[in-house]
Amino acid sequence: MLDTTDRTLNPVAEPPQRAPFIPPVPLNADEEDDENLELRAEMFGQYEESLRSIGEGEIVHGTVLAIDETEVLVDVGFKSEGVISLAEFPDPASIKVGDTVEVFLEKMENQDGLVVLSKQRADFVRVWDRVKEAHDTGQVVEGKLVRKIKGGVVVDLYGVEAFLPGSQIALRQVQNVDALLGQNVQVKIIKLNKRRRNIVVSRRAVLEEERDRMKSSILKDLAKDQIREGVVKNITDFGAFVDTCRGAASTTRPRW
Repeated sequence: MLDTTDRTLNPVAEPPQRAPFIPPVPLNADEEDDENLELRAEMFGQYEESLRSIGEGEIVHGTVLAIDETEVLVDVGFKSEGVISLAEFPDPASIKVGDTVEVFLEKMENQDGLVVLSKQRADFVRVWDRVKEAHDTGQVVEGKLVRKIKGGVVVDLYGVEAFLPGSQIALRQVQNVDALLGQNVQVKIIKLNKRRRNIVVSRRAVLEEERDRMKSSILKDLAKDQIREGVVKNITDFGAFVDTCRGAASTTRPRW
């Protein structure tokens, strides 16, 4: 049993309890709180409005924050940044921190909380109208042969990638495609798919039109008993194919 005699007979006086400290309230505290609330509400409203004004599927401007060996971190003014593959930039070596770039907003937020952005899609959307007009009107456009891939060559067209099939590079099969890389060539856009961002071009179509024009011009000038220079292109049992100076082939009996 606990001994409580001394405690009972000689109780110890408990120290007086202190009143809780209440900080002084300024006279305009309510006004300051109201002002802060109004300011925060206004800022939040502006942020929400900015999100509503810029939606998925649009081109936005962003600032490059960081660059590593494979990716570029871009700030587009949202609550989080976006990461873009360095391979999506036409000239990766020229990208620097602080640069302003146009990017395509694919998604506001992914599973990692990042904004989903694309540089290639932004470039494609930006030039789509020009590409479509050239396709619809049969216009001849200029592109640069960038690199060789399976089945053909990648062409830089208005800053976006187009595909030039191997069968469309020239009138005849090209043995050394690598020798053509880096050259600017005239091509026609023969196939488009906006959803897949697919552009197919043909250099052969341009060369065929040039050959037909030259052939028509020569045929108008040809006359019986004319003497013209030509290059023998092929010899068969029934004659020879001769290129008469500017591309028009004719068949004649060989003279030995």
